[in-house]
Amino acid sequence: MTTSPETQTGRPVDSTSESDVVDRSLERRHSLRTRHAQNLTRLMETRTDLRGVHALADFVDDAIRWTA
Repeated sequence: MTTSPETQTGRPVDSTSESDVVDRSLERRHSLRTRHAQNLTRLMETRTDLRGVHALADFVDDAIRWTA
């Protein structure tokens, strides 16, 4: 059985602050995903010997190249 945040804390919970937390979390996740993709592309450009080592890395690198 789940209880509401008000029941757990004994005080009302501001729903706006919860949505702000979710928004910030989503923004951080998007930023991290973008940064990782950029770093992976940079790595694959400098280290061509890594091509074929990991299929997901090859896929992401190719996908980024096609969208550029």
